[in-house]
Amino acid sequence: MKRMEQRLTLITIGVSNIKKMRQFYENVFGWQATENSNDNITFFQLNGIQLALFGKEDLAEDAQVRADGTVFKPFTLAHNLQSEEEVDTLFENLVQKGASVAKKPEKTPWGGYSGYIADPEENLWEIAYNPYMEYDEKGNVIG
Repeated sequence: MKRMEQRLTLITIGVSNIKKMRQFYENVFGWQATENSNDNITFFQLNGIQLALFGKEDLAEDAQVRADGTVFKPFTLAHNLQSEEEVDTLFENLVQKGASVAKKPEKTPWGGYSGYIADPEENLWEIAYNPYMEYDEKGNVIG
């Protein structure tokens, strides 16, 4: 039997307000939606994968599951940088543009440095420096 390849192609976040969420990712993160985006779904090309924003009810219907989630989502998304200084700079920039602070950057017990911001629907983004990660020239994690 063939195994599933160790790769990720698309992360879809089920959202309540696609327009508001798209504006956040464009205006606060400074990301550009792809040409395939429309009023019903928004795609952002990341390095090697895409992030999609899709209606929460529609996503639940597509997966044939109930749409009643809880306030805390049992996952976070992370954006890793090359130093603590880069974390502080990006974090402050995102907050100045309207991102909500969940946790200010601080040293972690595992030897890194990170903080959390939340988008308008409380999806958590960790802005982090991990001294044990290596990256290629495009910022992809290697090793």
